[in-house]
Amino acid sequence: MNIALSFINTLLISFVEMLYLVGVFIIIGFLLGYLEKYSNTYLVRALGRKGVILTAWIGTPIHEIGHLIQCILWGHKVTKVKLLQLNSPDGVLGYVEHQYNPASVYQQVGNFFIGLGPIFSGIASLIVGMYLLVPQSYATFKAQIHQHISVETVDINVLKMIGEAVMMISKSIFTLHNLVTPSFWLFIVLAISISSHVALSKADIQNSARGLVMIFALLVVFNIVAGFLHVNSYKMIVQLAEYNAYVLAFSSIAVIFSLVTLGFSFLLYKLKAT
Repeated sequence: MNIALSFINTLLISFVEMLYLVGVFIIIGFLLGYLEKYSNTYLVRALGRKGVILTAWIGTPIHEIGHLIQCILWGHKVTKVKLLQLNSPDGVLGYVEHQYNPASVYQQVGNFFIGLGPIFSGIASLIVGMYLLVPQSYATFKAQIHQHISVETVDINVLKMIGEAVMMISKSIFTLHNLVTPSFWLFIVLAISISSHVALSKADIQNSARGLVMIFALLVVFNIVAGFLHVNSYKMIVQLAEYNAYVLAFSSIAVIFSLVTLGFSFLLYKLKAT
């Protein structure tokens, strides 16, 4: 009986540790997916499918490149890549087909990050675009990261600091100077296009789920071994997961422009309705 309870406790601890390690990625993924869903709904109602196609020229290749880079990093064999296809009968705008060795734990874990690849490439592209096209806003973003975000356990104070940093970054982007600068509007087009296609597809989520199962299994084994060695595995995982504050800070850029995209799509929809 004690063995059974101990194993159940190990499973629970492993689940909590998994949330510490990758929970932020999952939350950000679903949030961006929710915002994109409604953005594209309003965009289609306002402009038809051509509205999605317009943003796909930039957004879809960046989405697929995110998958491709993660496939390479995690040792998967890429068999076919389509960065953009506009006339597919099933409506799929792009895809990356890949294979992996089921016996490789490393490659199985990689499925989680391959599925999340578009979020990483989307955020990176937004930051690079900000650096090149609205350098003053990028400087503010960089300063806010250095001044307000530190590697520590995510709690209410960290979330408050991130919220304040997001407000400062938003104010630095939507300034009068930027509004009369052509490069700013180029960045807005880039940001809207990326944000319209950064979310995960159903296939992406299913692929990530396979990797998540392996991550959980590894944590269970890790906690069992740590128990025999009398090592506080929970404390180790919590300390390892202190990067979450930075993940939230960088992800906030994608959230900001997903909200901008939602507002833009809703405005187009309302204008057409009137």
